[in-house]
Amino acid sequence: MSKDSDWEAYKVPPTRTPVSERTTTVPNPVTFFQTVFHYVVDAPVTFVREWIERQQAKNKFYYYHQKFRRVPDLSECLEGDYLCFFEAEAQWRRDRLVDQEIVEIVRERLGACKQREGPNQLQNCAKEAEQLAQVTKAYQDRYGDLGAHGNARTCLMKQKQRMMEERKAQANASQ
Repeated sequence: MSKDSDWEAYKVPPTRTPVSERTTTVPNPVTFFQTVFHYVVDAPVTFVREWIERQQAKNKFYYYHQKFRRVPDLSECLEGDYLCFFEAEAQWRRDRLVDQEIVEIVRERLGACKQREGPNQLQNCAKEAEQLAQVTKAYQDRYGDLGAHGNARTCLMKQKQRMMEERKAQANASQ
Protein backbone atom coordinates (compact mmCIF):
# COMPACT_ATOMS: atom_id res chain seq x y z
CA MET A 1 0.00 0.00 0.00
CA SER A 2 1.09 3.47 -0.58
CA LYS A 3 2.20 5.68 2.27
CA ASP A 4 -0.65 8.10 1.90
CA SER A 5 -3.43 5.47 2.33
CA ASP A 6 -5.94 5.90 5.08
CA TRP A 7 -5.29 3.22 7.73
CA GLU A 8 -8.77 3.62 9.19
CA ALA A 9 -10.40 2.69 5.86
CA TYR A 10 -8.26 -0.45 5.47
CA LYS A 11 -8.09 -1.94 8.94
CA VAL A 12 -6.11 -5.11 9.53
CA PRO A 13 -8.49 -7.91 10.59
CA PRO A 14 -8.20 -9.03 14.20
CA THR A 15 -5.95 -12.00 14.83
CA ARG A 16 -8.60 -13.89 16.84
CA THR A 17 -12.36 -13.79 16.78
CA PRO A 18 -13.48 -11.99 19.90
CA VAL A 19 -15.48 -13.97 22.47
CA SER A 20 -18.89 -12.52 23.05
CA GLU A 21 -19.42 -11.23 26.53
CA ARG A 22 -22.37 -12.84 28.28
CA THR A 23 -24.55 -10.18 29.75
CA THR A 24 -27.05 -12.56 31.38
CA THR A 25 -26.85 -15.59 33.65
CA VAL A 26 -29.89 -17.31 32.06
CA PRO A 27 -28.79 -20.30 29.91
CA ASN A 28 -29.45 -20.24 26.21
CA PRO A 29 -32.80 -22.02 25.59
CA VAL A 30 -31.70 -23.41 22.21
CA THR A 31 -28.77 -25.32 23.68
CA PHE A 32 -30.99 -26.45 26.55
CA PHE A 33 -33.62 -27.91 24.18
CA GLN A 34 -30.96 -29.48 21.98
CA THR A 35 -29.43 -31.23 24.99
CA VAL A 36 -32.82 -32.38 26.28
CA PHE A 37 -33.81 -33.68 22.82
CA HIS A 38 -30.51 -35.53 22.50
CA TYR A 39 -30.81 -37.35 25.82
CA VAL A 40 -34.59 -37.92 25.80
CA VAL A 41 -35.26 -38.80 22.14
CA ASP A 42 -32.15 -39.23 20.03
CA ALA A 43 -29.94 -41.30 22.33
CA PRO A 44 -32.58 -43.97 23.23
CA VAL A 45 -33.75 -44.29 19.62
CA THR A 46 -30.17 -44.61 18.37
CA PHE A 47 -29.40 -47.20 21.04
CA VAL A 48 -32.45 -49.31 20.18
CA ARG A 49 -31.77 -49.07 16.44
CA GLU A 50 -28.14 -50.13 16.85
CA TRP A 51 -29.22 -53.02 19.08
CA ILE A 52 -31.74 -54.19 16.45
CA GLU A 53 -29.10 -53.94 13.71
CA ARG A 54 -26.71 -56.05 15.81
CA GLN A 55 -29.41 -58.69 16.28
CA GLN A 56 -30.24 -58.70 12.57
CA ALA A 57 -26.57 -58.96 11.66
CA LYS A 58 -26.43 -62.21 13.63
CA ASN A 59 -29.39 -63.73 11.73
CA LYS A 60 -29.20 -62.63 8.11
CA PHE A 61 -32.52 -63.17 6.32
CA TYR A 62 -32.61 -62.81 2.59
CA TYR A 63 -36.27 -62.55 1.59
CA TYR A 64 -35.43 -63.05 -2.06
CA HIS A 65 -33.89 -66.45 -1.34
CA GLN A 66 -36.83 -67.70 0.65
CA LYS A 67 -37.32 -71.43 0.28
CA PHE A 68 -40.77 -72.88 0.78
CA ARG A 69 -41.16 -76.53 1.63
CA ARG A 70 -43.02 -78.53 -0.99
CA VAL A 71 -46.52 -79.35 0.15
CA PRO A 72 -48.68 -82.21 -1.06
CA ASP A 73 -50.37 -81.76 -4.41
CA LEU A 74 -54.11 -81.15 -4.51
CA SER A 75 -54.64 -84.75 -5.60
CA GLU A 76 -52.93 -85.96 -2.39
CA CYS A 77 -55.14 -83.94 -0.02
CA LEU A 78 -57.79 -85.77 1.97
CA GLU A 79 -61.44 -84.89 1.55
CA GLY A 80 -62.37 -81.96 3.80
CA ASP A 81 -58.74 -81.04 4.57
CA TYR A 82 -59.12 -77.34 3.86
CA LEU A 83 -55.68 -76.44 5.17
CA CYS A 84 -54.13 -78.86 2.69
CA PHE A 85 -56.29 -77.34 -0.08
CA PHE A 86 -55.08 -73.87 0.84
CA GLU A 87 -51.42 -74.91 0.95
CA ALA A 88 -51.73 -76.74 -2.37
CA GLU A 89 -53.32 -73.67 -3.92
CA ALA A 90 -50.51 -71.43 -2.61
CA GLN A 91 -47.93 -73.91 -3.90
CA TRP A 92 -49.62 -73.95 -7.32
CA ARG A 93 -49.61 -70.14 -7.48
CA ARG A 94 -45.88 -70.03 -6.62
CA ASP A 95 -45.17 -72.70 -9.25
CA ARG A 96 -47.13 -70.71 -11.83
CA LEU A 97 -45.16 -67.54 -11.04
CA VAL A 98 -41.88 -69.46 -11.31
CA ASP A 99 -42.93 -70.95 -14.64
CA GLN A 100 -43.92 -67.49 -15.91
CA GLU A 101 -40.49 -66.16 -14.97
CA ILE A 102 -38.79 -69.10 -16.69
CA VAL A 103 -40.68 -68.35 -19.91
CA GLU A 104 -39.79 -64.67 -19.60
CA ILE A 105 -36.09 -65.39 -19.02
CA VAL A 106 -35.90 -67.71 -22.03
CA ARG A 107 -37.74 -65.09 -24.13
CA GLU A 108 -35.25 -62.41 -23.02
CA ARG A 109 -32.34 -64.70 -23.92
CA LEU A 110 -33.77 -65.21 -27.39
CA GLY A 111 -34.28 -61.46 -27.80
CA ALA A 112 -30.71 -60.78 -26.69
CA CYS A 113 -29.41 -63.40 -29.10
CA LYS A 114 -31.39 -61.87 -31.98
CA GLN A 115 -30.09 -58.42 -31.08
CA ARG A 116 -26.52 -59.68 -30.87
CA GLU A 117 -26.53 -61.80 -34.03
CA GLY A 118 -28.44 -59.45 -36.31
CA PRO A 119 -28.99 -60.93 -39.80
CA ASN A 120 -27.55 -64.32 -38.77
CA GLN A 121 -30.16 -64.82 -36.06
CA LEU A 122 -31.94 -67.74 -37.76
CA GLN A 123 -28.93 -70.03 -37.71
CA ASN A 124 -27.11 -68.73 -34.62
CA CYS A 125 -30.17 -68.49 -32.36
CA ALA A 126 -31.81 -71.77 -33.34
CA LYS A 127 -30.99 -73.37 -29.99
CA GLU A 128 -32.60 -70.51 -28.05
CA ALA A 129 -35.65 -70.52 -30.35
CA GLU A 130 -36.09 -74.28 -29.86
CA GLN A 131 -35.76 -73.86 -26.10
CA LEU A 132 -38.37 -71.09 -26.12
CA ALA A 133 -40.72 -73.28 -28.14
CA GLN A 134 -40.34 -76.13 -25.64
CA VAL A 135 -40.82 -73.90 -22.61
CA THR A 136 -43.87 -72.11 -24.00
CA LYS A 137 -45.44 -75.43 -25.08
CA ALA A 138 -44.93 -76.86 -21.58
CA TYR A 139 -46.37 -73.69 -20.03
CA GLN A 140 -49.32 -73.72 -22.41
CA ASP A 141 -49.99 -77.41 -21.73
CA ARG A 142 -50.09 -76.82 -18.01
CA TYR A 143 -51.62 -73.36 -17.62
CA GLY A 144 -53.18 -72.56 -20.99
CA ASP A 145 -56.95 -71.98 -21.18
CA LEU A 146 -57.21 -71.49 -17.41
CA GLY A 147 -57.69 -67.75 -17.70
CA ALA A 148 -56.80 -65.13 -15.13
CA HIS A 149 -58.83 -66.84 -12.40
CA GLY A 150 -57.35 -70.31 -12.85
CA ASN A 151 -56.61 -72.29 -9.73
CA ALA A 152 -55.03 -75.57 -8.71
CA ARG A 153 -58.29 -77.52 -8.99
CA THR A 154 -59.03 -76.47 -12.58
CA CYS A 155 -55.40 -77.09 -13.49
CA LEU A 156 -55.60 -80.58 -12.02
CA MET A 157 -58.81 -81.28 -13.94
CA LYS A 158 -57.16 -80.06 -17.14
CA GLN A 159 -54.19 -82.33 -16.52
CA LYS A 160 -56.52 -85.26 -15.86
CA GLN A 161 -58.41 -84.60 -19.12
CA ARG A 162 -55.13 -84.42 -21.05
CA MET A 163 -53.94 -87.73 -19.56
CA MET A 164 -57.26 -89.41 -20.46
CA GLU A 165 -56.99 -88.14 -24.03
CA GLU A 166 -53.40 -89.42 -24.28
CA ARG A 167 -54.49 -92.85 -23.04
CA LYS A 168 -57.33 -92.97 -25.56
CA ALA A 169 -54.98 -91.97 -28.37
CA GLN A 170 -52.47 -94.60 -27.24
CA ALA A 171 -55.17 -97.29 -27.06
CA ASN A 172 -56.44 -96.39 -30.53
CA ALA A 173 -52.92 -96.42 -31.94
CA SER A 174 -52.21 -99.90 -30.54
CA GLN A 175 -55.35 -101.45 -32.07
